[in-house]
Amino acid sequence: MTFNKEVAILQFNSDKSYEKNLIRLVEAIKSNPKADILVAPEVLLTAFDYDNFDKVGEFYNKAIEQLTQIIDNQILVLTLVYKSDRGFVNRAVVINRGKVVYTQDKVKLFTIGDERKYFISGDIESIVKFEIEGITYGILICFELRFKEIWKRLEGCDVIIIPSRWGLPRKAHLETLSQALAIVNQCFVLLSNSSDSDMASSSAIINPNGEAIRDDNSDVIYGEIDSNDIKKIRRYISMK
Repeated sequence: MTFNKEVAILQFNSDKSYEKNLIRLVEAIKSNPKADILVAPEVLLTAFDYDNFDKVGEFYNKAIEQLTQIIDNQILVLTLVYKSDRGFVNRAVVINRGKVVYTQDKVKLFTIGDERKYFISGDIESIVKFEIEGITYGILICFELRFKEIWKRLEGCDVIIIPSRWGLPRKAHLETLSQALAIVNQCFVLLSNSSDSDMASSSAIINPNGEAIRDDNSDVIYGEIDSNDIKKIRRYISMK
């Protein structure tokens, strides 16, 4: 598959108002009509508002309803808190052509935070490659970036997308691991991390050679992903 796609990586902070976060996301989508792929930070719309988790879960449907109405040819990737039959999950959602085309629940819950107290973990078997218009994608949600067994599941992807809410004290880990993932899997990595004051920022578009476009002072990181870059590196350094 040959492709050349414009990418917009959002590096936003989360306001206490869910509505304000949704309005800002909608505005970002509308102001970037040429972006083929947009990625938002993990739980951008609500953050981990554990004190109001029922309210957080209820906001999922409202957000999906609005976002599906404005996404046509573009691809939007974000995570939201969803109340399933089993409990609350951190759900990655991919929207394209007015509908949700893929979902994936976070499997590896962050051990230092309170995620295991409030969330039900997803099934690792649900972490799979998926295709949109012939391009093979994979998703890792934040902490999952640390697990090599998950990297293995996404071998062969053209693009791996990482919505994240990664803390500032481990900023170097985020940058090193995301670049290593691109190098090992010889693919593009699209990393969108929160810019809250205690978060690492470090959002990036990383090519298969491990080279990153990154700017901690920008709300949006722009770049292109080109299938020729994947073909060149996989031909130059064979991993078979």
